[in-house]
Amino acid sequence: MDQSLGVLGTPGMGFLALIFVGGMAGWIAGMITGRRHWILTNILIGVCGSWLGSQLASIAGVRLAGKWSHFVAALVGSIVILFIWQTLHPRNRRP
Repeated sequence: MDQSLGVLGTPGMGFLALIFVGGMAGWIAGMITGRRHWILTNILIGVCGSWLGSQLASIAGVRLAGKWSHFVAALVGSIVILFIWQTLHPRNRRP
């Protein structure tokens, strides 16, 4: 327990870094999935995606070490969140 915990249990990731990484991950995930969002929505999706990606990596037994691995985890988590959102809320609903 020598290492201090960062925001959302991510070691070494401060609040501003989480906001920046989350915003970038949310924006790129939106570009990949074809969903356009506002900056605050991108940050929210990216922060939630960061948590989800870290949990998925932990379940898969993948150790996240370094900023790039945290970014990839956030991106994967954000894509999963947007995929679930698209499944639950399709764009073109027919009556």
